[in-house]
Amino acid sequence: MRRYGERVDPAMRYTLRPGAYVILQRGRNLLLTEQDGDRLEHPEMQLPGGGIDAGEQVLPALHREVMEETGWTMDRPVRIGAFRRFVFMPDYDMWAEKVCTIYWSRPVRCLGLPTEELHMPVWVPMNDAPALLSNEGDAAFVASLL
Repeated sequence: MRRYGERVDPAMRYTLRPGAYVILQRGRNLLLTEQDGDRLEHPEMQLPGGGIDAGEQVLPALHREVMEETGWTMDRPVRIGAFRRFVFMPDYDMWAEKVCTIYWSRPVRCLGLPTEELHMPVWVPMNDAPALLSNEGDAAFVASLL
């Protein structure tokens, strides 16, 4: 599995954190989420998605995360691959080995604003998305669809 992000520090203890993320495509545009938080140096553009909670199944977690971060529902997601990232997660105050499973789907309906604080849905042209995305793994998967 391909790895992106910071170098692995052999002295560091990483917590395994599985997550599911989705490329939401409508025509030649993608629905991304912009996260702007107190602990971030600058807003981050991300694929919608996030961590899978203990006892939660992957696809329900993905649907939940998309709704929380964008306010949109989506069609049946199709798995297109996965990658690993080793990162510090300030919201959890931990170093994590994130196993990121990437899906592709189409947004279906906007039900309202995101319910997750500090997230805002943003439509961007698909060709521009790889340069806008904040992590290399997300960008690589979007670029592979171009």
